[in-house]
Amino acid sequence: MSSNPASLKWRVLIGCFLSYMFDAVDIIILAIAMPAITASLHITQSQAGLLVTATLLGIGLSSVVMGRLADTLGRRTALLLSLVTFGTLTMAIAAATDWRHILLLRFLAGLGLGGVWSAAAAHVSETWPAHQRGRATAFVLSSFSVGAAVAALTAAWLLPLYGWRMLFLVCGAAVVIAIVYVWLRVPESQVWCAQRASSSSATVGAGSARLADLFAAGTLRTTLLGTATSALALSAYWGASTWLPTFLVRERGLDVATMASFVAVLNIGMFLGYNVFGVLADRIGKQRAVIASLIGSGLTLPVYTFVTDHATLLMLGPVFAFFMAFAGLVGSYFAELFPTRIRATGAGFCFNVGRGISAFSPLALGSAATAFGFAPGIALCGALFLLSAGVVALLPRAANEQEAAADTSASRNAIPSLDAS
Repeated sequence: MSSNPASLKWRVLIGCFLSYMFDAVDIIILAIAMPAITASLHITQSQAGLLVTATLLGIGLSSVVMGRLADTLGRRTALLLSLVTFGTLTMAIAAATDWRHILLLRFLAGLGLGGVWSAAAAHVSETWPAHQRGRATAFVLSSFSVGAAVAALTAAWLLPLYGWRMLFLVCGAAVVIAIVYVWLRVPESQVWCAQRASSSSATVGAGSARLADLFAAGTLRTTLLGTATSALALSAYWGASTWLPTFLVRERGLDVATMASFVAVLNIGMFLGYNVFGVLADRIGKQRAVIASLIGSGLTLPVYTFVTDHATLLMLGPVFAFFMAFAGLVGSYFAELFPTRIRATGAGFCFNVGRGISAFSPLALGSAATAFGFAPGIALCGALFLLSAGVVALLPRAANEQEAAADTSASRNAIPSLDAS
């Protein structure tokens, strides 16, 4: 492999983009296939909600398992293990004959699905220069919306003709594309290798990531606030996105193919939002960009859910999805709040434990929908976005932004003394 830094950063970008795109495909197909699975296996909405809950609980646990692997064995190794895990288990769902089988498989697949985020966020953050880090990480994580669109279009083609089992088989098998690219083209993080070598030469075992380090005096507050940010924002996101396809079919009268097309168009807006906010983060700061994204999501989501006209739904979908860029922003933001030695563990813990906590949101919303319908519950998710924005305001700025601010302050303070002399 070439050691050219310019070539290296682009290969890491492409490899992580592909990995997270297929991560999204395998997460989103469950929500899109939910009406078909519910009818095929004769399960209730609460049982269907448990399938998503199991996935998110597995993702939450991944922060402990896969995040530590990324810090101890390397970003590339953890990324490959994650891809193989969820790709294989997604394919296995095609053979499930009972909803409990899917429940177990989705929980186990969640370990790999969450591991991709931790490894990719750390790898990109360590490979790209500080002044481009926000947009690079946002671009990689914007692949989630691309994956969601791919999942929707694939479902629109496969579901009516071949059913949900073929959908899981094809999407799980397609992960091999990312596996081959990462294996052949993506090297290990040089920053991680250097830190690992330095720690090993100083003290044997000093480079090992420990979960306890996240709760030490210097990192406890960041860990707790970061996890609360993710828990609130992702409860809102998963509560809304899990049931949005079912909401469009049952309460807005769309057929399955049209619903899948609506979801694909919605994700175009999300892809644009990720990248616009990524550039914005490098200009105004990651913390401010995250807050703007969450406030925008909190204000536009309730408007969307009370619209009944199909044409207006189609137009407003990309608008509210545009603001849901926070997941792409916090990848770079959280990574810079923790030192290299525990970067993947820390960032992964905050994001994926938050996802684990959010696991109960789809279940709660699915149960509530039986009595009140989906629209009011999805609309209330907007309030959780606004609460999350308030928590972000309590977090510190990213490390490189603090350094830049300190340099600017020092320069300004130096001007009077130069003039005086």
